[in-house]
Amino acid sequence: MSDDPLVIFTPSGKRGRFPVGTPVLTAARKLGVDLDSVCGGRGICSKCQITPSYGEFPKHGVSVIKDALSGWNAVEDKYDRLRGLPEGRRLGCQATVQSDIVIDVPPESQVHKQVVRKRAEAREITMEPATKLYYVEVQEPDMHEPSGDLERLQKALKEQWYLDVAGSDLRTLQLLQPALRKGKWKVTCAIHTAESGSSHVMQVWPGYYEGSIYGLAIDLGSTTIAAHLCDLHSGEVVASSGIMNPQIRFGEDLMSRVSYVMMNPGGEVELTRAVRESMNALIVQVSTEAEIDRELIVEAVLVGNPVMHHLFLGIDPVELGQAPFALASSGAVSLWASEVEMHMHPEARLYILPCIAGHVGADAAAVALSEAPYRSDELVLIVDVGTNAEILLGNKDKVLACSSPTGPAFEGAQISSGQRAAPGAIENVRIDPVSKEPRFKVIGCDLWSNEDGFEAATLSSGITGICGSGIIEVIAEMRLAGLLDAGGLIGSAQQTGTERCIVDGRTNSYVLHDASTSDGPLITVTNSDIRAIQLAKAALYAGARLLMDKMGVESVNHVTLAGAFGAHISAKHAMVLGMIPDCPVENVVSAGNAAGTGARIALLNVSARREIERVVHEIEKIETAIEPKFQDHFVNASSIPHATDPFPLLNKIVDIPDVSFNVKQSGEGGRRRRRR
Repeated sequence: MSDDPLVIFTPSGKRGRFPVGTPVLTAARKLGVDLDSVCGGRGICSKCQITPSYGEFPKHGVSVIKDALSGWNAVEDKYDRLRGLPEGRRLGCQATVQSDIVIDVPPESQVHKQVVRKRAEAREITMEPATKLYYVEVQEPDMHEPSGDLERLQKALKEQWYLDVAGSDLRTLQLLQPALRKGKWKVTCAIHTAESGSSHVMQVWPGYYEGSIYGLAIDLGSTTIAAHLCDLHSGEVVASSGIMNPQIRFGEDLMSRVSYVMMNPGGEVELTRAVRESMNALIVQVSTEAEIDRELIVEAVLVGNPVMHHLFLGIDPVELGQAPFALASSGAVSLWASEVEMHMHPEARLYILPCIAGHVGADAAAVALSEAPYRSDELVLIVDVGTNAEILLGNKDKVLACSSPTGPAFEGAQISSGQRAAPGAIENVRIDPVSKEPRFKVIGCDLWSNEDGFEAATLSSGITGICGSGIIEVIAEMRLAGLLDAGGLIGSAQQTGTERCIVDGRTNSYVLHDASTSDGPLITVTNSDIRAIQLAKAALYAGARLLMDKMGVESVNHVTLAGAFGAHISAKHAMVLGMIPDCPVENVVSAGNAAGTGARIALLNVSARREIERVVHEIEKIETAIEPKFQDHFVNASSIPHATDPFPLLNKIVDIPDVSFNVKQSGEGGRRRRRR
C-alpha cells in the first residue's frame, strides 16, 4: 500500500493517494472532482476555494492533523487582503497536500454547481453552459518559430485546458493582438462549444477578466414575452422582465395572426419586425436592470408556440393555419443571434428548443423539460395556462401532448376590467354567500379590502382592474355565492337578492368595486366576461379530457398548473370554474412559468438540450383540431363547472348552488346542492 497521503473530497466522496506537495486542485482534477477554476490554477480567479476539515473522521477512517495542508502563502494572503476569503477557506490551486486530509468543495466552487429554483417543489439545475471563460498564458512570438497569435492561442488552450478550438470570427481576430499585448501575453477567452462539439473563441480580454458573461432565457408567448438574464458562471438570475407581445394588434389569438398573413401580402414581415423590435426592447430592459453592457450577453435560449417560433424566425406561418399543420422544421434550431437581429454580443448564439408538433411547440417542450413527466412514476396532468394552452399527460411509460386555443382571457385580455398583473390589480376575491358582499386583495398590498388600513395602503397604486388570477377567483366565487348559474348567466338583483347585480343591457353585471367610494374605476364582472372565460376554460378542459380518453383513464390524481400566473391560481377556484378535471385539491400544485424555467434549464445545461431533443420524439402528439370528441368535450365543459362530469371530490369540500337564471324567476332563490 502506498505511503502517500490520502485525500478525500466531500460531498462527492471521491478519494485517492497523492505525493506530498500535490496541489489540491491537481488532486481534484485527477479524481474527477467538481472543483472550478477559470485561471487554470494560477491563484487569480479564486473559483477553486475549498474548506479543509481537521480532526477524527471514523466514517472515512482517517485522522487529520492541523498541518495536513501547506501553510497560508503569499498568493492567498494577497487575495485575502484585496477581496477577502471566507474564514476557513483556502485556494485549491495554492494549498498542497502534506498528509491525510478531508476536503469539502462548497457549492459555489463546483464546476457543475446546482442552482435551486425557488418554488414549492425545489428543482436543481446542474451548471453546464455552452459558453465558458478560460484564462490562458500564451507564448510570445519568436523570430525562429513563425506562427500567428491565433495559432499560439489555440496551442495554449490545448495545453492548458485540453480544448481543441477551431478558430474565431473576424471580430475576435481583430481584438486578439491588442488584447495579448495589453495583457502581457495573458488573456481571458469566452469560448462557445457548439452541439457538434466544435469550439470557437467569441471574445478575448487582456489579462484576467474579473467580470462574467450572461445568457438570456426567453419565453415568447402569444400575449407576453418574458426574459430571464442569467449569469453563465453562477446560474443566478440577475434580472427578469416582461413585455406585451406587440403582435396583439394584428390579432389576439394565433389563428387571427395567421389569417392576417393570409389576407395581407407581406404581413408576415410586419409581424416578424414587430416581435423582434420588442425582443430588443426587452434585452435593453434586462441589461439596464442588471447594469451590464448588453454585449456581455453571449447566448440566448428561446421557446414559444409554433406560430411564434416561425414568425420570430421570419418563416411564413400559413402552413400552420391549415391541415396537416406542417412545421418548416420540428428540430432544435441553433444560429447566430444576429441572424434574427437580436442586439447582444455580436457573435452571440441562439438556441431554440425543438417543437413537438404543428400546434405543440417549443414552449411545450420546455414545460416537459422543466416538469419531466417522462420520469414520473405516477400519472400527472400538466396544464400550461396561456393564450394557447399546452397540455401534457403521462408518466415514465407514456406521455401525450396537445394544445388548446384558450385565447387571452386568462391573461386579462377580452375582459371588461381586465389588466396585466401589476400593483393595483385585484388578484384574490371572496364573496359572502349570504350577504353577496365581496372582499378582495390587490397586488402590492397584503390586506383584504374590508380590513382596517386597506384604503391607506392602496392609496398610491389605486384599485385599477382585475388580473388573471382575480378573474378566475371572482367568477368561481360568484358561482359559489349563487350569483351565477351553471350556464354562465348572472342573476338579476331580484333573483340574487343583492343590489350589486345591476342591469347591463339585456343581461346583468356584478359590481366588484364601486368607484363612487374612491377615485378608482367602476370594476364590474359582465356576462361578456363570463362568456370569454367559459370559452377559454372549456377549451382547456376539453383538451385535458381528450388526452385522458387517449390514455384510457377517467381521472387523474395529480395536476400541475403552469403559466405566467400559474403560481397564483387557487386550485379550488380553478376546479369550481371547471378549468381542470376533478382531483384532490391538495394534489394540484403550481409550477409557475414552467416554459420559462425549461428555457433557463436549457440555457444553463447543454446536456438538458440533448435530453429534450430525444424526449420530444417519444411524446405522442394529439391534434385537437381533427378529433371529433374534442367538440363534444368542449360543449359539456362550457358549463360551470361541467354539464356531465360530476366532480365528486370537489363537492366534498364546497356547496355549489343549484340556480338557473335562464328564464324570468319569481324571486325564488335557488336550492343548494347537497354535499356528496
